[in-house]
Amino acid sequence: MGEDDNTSTKKPAKASTGFTDEERAAIKARAQEQKAAAAKADGEQDVLAAIAAMRPHDRAMAERLHAIITASAPALAPKTWYGMPAYARDGKIVCFFQPAQKFKTRYATLGFNDSANLDEGVLWPVAFALMELTAAEEAKVAALVKKAVG
Repeated sequence: MGEDDNTSTKKPAKASTGFTDEERAAIKARAQEQKAAAAKADGEQDVLAAIAAMRPHDRAMAERLHAIITASAPALAPKTWYGMPAYARDGKIVCFFQPAQKFKTRYATLGFNDSANLDEGVLWPVAFALMELTAAEEAKVAALVKKAVG
């Protein structure tokens, strides 16, 4: 054995420490999931804070609507929109609650934006005046929200 032949002291070749394409894709997907979960949590806190700041009558309706919307369409992410509780899909507002106190109107409004799938022919309602929420209105809201995300 000569000086150049150092096979006994030569370290074995290291295995690649890089990630495979599949591992990188999984890491990216997980990071997106965590970001979405964090955004949804932050949005939920913002919505709850906006609701808490409302006058009692608007607050009671907003609390019920929040429960109905999040139960009927869990894919929607709560967030505030112009300071109002809103619910979005892929960053686009699907529906929102405008309290009566916002613009000093005599009724609150449940509204749907163009990303809501409520199309019926060439004319359909996208805003609903709310004076109160009874069981009948709650059922209608749940059905509208389900249709909007369907």
